[in-house]
Amino acid sequence: MKISPALTSILLLTALSFPACNRPTAVPWEESHIMLATSPQVKDVTLTHRFVCQIHSRRHIEVRALERGYLEAIQVKEGQQVKEGEVLFKVMPILYQKKADAGSAEAKLVQLDYNYTKRLYEKKVVSENELLLREAKLAKAQAEAQLVVAELNFATIKAPFDGIIDRLSHQQGSLVEEGEVLTSLSDNSVMWVYFNVPEARYLDFMSNRHRNLNVELMLANGRMFDQPGKLAAIEADFNNETGTIPFRADFPNPNRLLRNGETGTILISRVEKDALIIPQRATFQILENQYVYVVDKDKVAHQREIVVLHELEDIYVIKKGLEPTDKIILEGMRRVHDGEKVDYEYRAPIQVNAHLKYHAE
Repeated sequence: MKISPALTSILLLTALSFPACNRPTAVPWEESHIMLATSPQVKDVTLTHRFVCQIHSRRHIEVRALERGYLEAIQVKEGQQVKEGEVLFKVMPILYQKKADAGSAEAKLVQLDYNYTKRLYEKKVVSENELLLREAKLAKAQAEAQLVVAELNFATIKAPFDGIIDRLSHQQGSLVEEGEVLTSLSDNSVMWVYFNVPEARYLDFMSNRHRNLNVELMLANGRMFDQPGKLAAIEADFNNETGTIPFRADFPNPNRLLRNGETGTILISRVEKDALIIPQRATFQILENQYVYVVDKDKVAHQREIVVLHELEDIYVIKKGLEPTDKIILEGMRRVHDGEKVDYEYRAPIQVNAHLKYHAE
């Protein structure tokens, strides 16, 4: 039957006049039920644990005035690098200066008395005991004078080690009290980095302490510090409130980039030999447990629980629940039911994992 052009136009206008909701919808193409399957892969992978840390100088002390007096001289500037033995401050203690002068004068007086008594002894005018008495008084006076001089030397404050001067607390001419803080001194040649490790991770570290652990430091700006570190100390006690124990890692700091009080992130890595890995998207979760669908030789899918040892980007390292020969559903799990027969296309795990963001090394 041949339709005239006029009738065709009428039919077209009629169709366009219907509301969009009343128009017949297109029938979608039926999705394919063929799924994608793969197998676990055995690879050497790098396991990395991250811990928030605090960075401290190996030696960080407060420099205090040893005597009361006027701050006579400041020999350093804030932020200056100083050497061991270098003079930092000079305090003029009025009391000890006068005591030093008096002690020196007393020692000279006793010395003159001893010299006179010795000449009399040589002329046999006085006894030997008298000379020994004057000699003992001289030794006592000299010792007391040396003690006062030693106390006076406390007024000259020197650097006990190489380090960096912190903020100055007083200006020249200030009256400072005994024990008052003048500044701080930091030895930043080696930095001590402290971080807290949970009990389970601590046991893992102890069981692998003979393996080579790679210790790195990520700074606050996200960049990696250019010097490798090493685990140096573990404290004796766990914190019962947090369930953690403090660790310390040491980092050389040749360029003095790190300063006391900084924060960062410690990364501790080790290579897990012959680890069993699967893509994360091949798993699903029910409550707190992880599962996969394993396909048997008859192409029947079975739900199986797995235990994850470690989580990396896009992959799981499996502790138990799977074998390298198992076939697991990778894509199409939403259409799978436990005990149901499935059609699947198999793809080698090397090919699957090569397209993930994380590449096992």
